[in-house]
This record gives sequence, C-alpha cells and structure tokens, in this order.
Amino acid sequence: MTDRAVRNLEHLRGSASTARVLNLLRVWEENGDSRSDGAVRNPDWAARPVFRTHALNRSLIIKHRLRRNETDLFTGRRQVATKVVIPIDDEDLKTGGRYVFVNQIGFERMMIEAFGVAPAHPDIETLRLIDKLPSLDPFLLREQLRRGGLDPAPCYFSISDGDLQRMVAFVHSEVEPLVTLSLGADTFAVASDSAARMAAKILSNTPGDQLEALRLTLRLAPEQYQEGVFCWKGFLYYKWTLSTLLGEVAAVAEAVRTIKPSGRIDRPAREYLDRSRAVLRGRIIRTCDEVSRTLSIYDDAYARLTQEGRPTAFRDFLLDAPSMFAKLGDQLGAVQHIVSYWRFRFGPAAHPANVEELMDIFMDFETGLLGRGESPDDIGMMAA
Repeated sequence: MTDRAVRNLEHLRGSASTARVLNLLRVWEENGDSRSDGAVRNPDWAARPVFRTHALNRSLIIKHRLRRNETDLFTGRRQVATKVVIPIDDEDLKTGGRYVFVNQIGFERMMIEAFGVAPAHPDIETLRLIDKLPSLDPFLLREQLRRGGLDPAPCYFSISDGDLQRMVAFVHSEVEPLVTLSLGADTFAVASDSAARMAAKILSNTPGDQLEALRLTLRLAPEQYQEGVFCWKGFLYYKWTLSTLLGEVAAVAEAVRTIKPSGRIDRPAREYLDRSRAVLRGRIIRTCDEVSRTLSIYDDAYARLTQEGRPTAFRDFLLDAPSMFAKLGDQLGAVQHIVSYWRFRFGPAAHPANVEELMDIFMDFETGLLGRGESPDDIGMMAA
C-alpha cells in the first residue's frame, strides 16, 4: 500500500461503519475474541457472522472509486468497486494490509492464494452480494444479505432500534395512500392497519396477498417485481435518509469552510485546502440536489398511481429503478460517509487534525463525490 493508503487505513480503524466503509475490524474488537484471553464478548457475533472465514470477518470492506490505472483490473467498465482489506497486523495498521477487489480479473485465484478461500466457499457469494450494492449503508446491506439467505447478528449493522422504528413509521406513511386506494377512503382504520402490515412485508421481504396483488396489477414478472420492490425499498430508505441528513449536511458544509489544521502549513498545502473547501462545499450541495431530483422521479410515479390511478407510471418506475438505484446509492452514500465520518473525527472530544491528515480527509471526500466520468486522478492533478 502507498503511504497515503496506510494513513487512511489508520484513520478508518477507530471509526464506525459508514455508507462507504464496513468496518468489521472494529465490530470484532467490540464484540469478538480480540481480548488477550480469547473470550468472545458477544456470543451472537460468533454464532451469526457475516463471513465464516475469520480473516474476512475482521476486514475492512470499502466502496472504492477506481483510478484510471485500476479500471483494467476488470473485464467490464465500472467506476466503483468493492475493496476487501485485511490488515497485516490488527494492532498496528501502519504495516498496511492485503487487499483484493471483488470480481476483479483473477478474483477467485487471488482469494485462494491470499486468504485460502475456495471459489465454492459461501463467503465468495457473500462478497458478490455486497458488491452488487451501490453503498454499504447498514439498512440496505442487511436487506441484501437477507435476500441471499444470510442473517448476521445485529452487532454487524449500526442500526439503532430508534432508527429502525422511525424507518418503519416512514414506510407506513408512504404506503398508506396505496392501501387506501385499494380499500377505499371510507375504511380508514382498516386501511391504516393494512398499511402497517404492508410496510412490514416490504421491509422484511416476506410475501403477502397485497404485494402479489400489486404485482399482478402492474403486470410484472416475479423476478422483475422482486428486483423492483427491493429498489423501491431503497428509494424509500434514501428518501428518509436524505430528510434526516439535510440539517447535518449543512453543518458539515459550513465546518469544511471554517476548519483549521493544527501545526504549520506551507503555501502549497494552504492553496490546496482553500481550493478544496470551495470545491467540497459545492459538490456536497450539488450532490444533494441531484439526489432530490432522482427521488422526485419516484414521487411523481407514485403520485400518478395513488392519486390518478395510473399504474403504468409506477410500473415503469419499478422497471427503471435498478439503474437509478445504483447512482442514487453512490451519491447519497458519499454524503452519508462524509457526515458520519466528520461526526466521528471532529466530535467534541476529538483532537485537531494536522495538515497532512486534513488534506487526506478532503481528498477522500472529493473522491467520493466525483461525478460520472471523473477520476480520482483529476484530484491528484489539481492538488499537485
């Protein structure tokens, strides 16, 4: 690994999982057998792991924006890859780590040589399930793994009971117009109860008469409907997430403008930080605007279904949702990562960042917010 990559690995060690990083190393330290006596703190951690391979179950999994020299590692064109990093020394991340990109050329061979994981091992399929997600948001990660027949322990996902309850309530309010449309406005109490059951079915991926009736109304094949509903769930979650993030996003954008590094700062570093402050704030605002516009496509299609009785519009949305879902997850995941990492790194008790670390953080944030067709190498050129 390069010096900068090693420094970033150190920064990530103590932070919780974000939409861009699944920090299984920290989960292991807090719940697993990391104590000197080898005792497991949380038996559920061992009984219901994400990965069966011990090394993978204490790795760092990162949604990584590929540089130009990394795109040739894949047979198809892609901009973001899933990077699996296994530290060489859990106690000293300065030693770096071994890493592999999921589904890169020679992926299965590398997994055997580096980690002893055979192609038929269940962990390979788990990595591929994770790779299909646009972000590592804990709610969607949990749902994706459940779709694959996996049910890891709650300690692997940073979802509080309060957040889960608020998400359920939000989905309930969203689907109530659809249930009311099918049952009639005069049966409000029945519709409300049916909406609660439908919301639970949507969030749990369990089949039900209401969901099957909707599939038939929309004239979708089972596989089209299953994928569309999963992405619909993603849109609902992202809509709820954006509404809860907006206040924090504004605060972080302002903090980016005013934060000062500790220690001496030379002229090139000052020029880079000044440029990066303006670019970052602009990109954060632009990305949130683009997310809002994409979410409005869902709002319009859903309104045509529930208010105008036009199911075709919602059917088209479900068919188009998978392609929009990837970009939406990429964009909102980058903003979520910035907010959650900033909250962790610059909390009330945190020590100030030096010039080098602040430049790394800004560069990492800029990389996550790059638009389609832009490369992280462009940032390096601007910073040089």
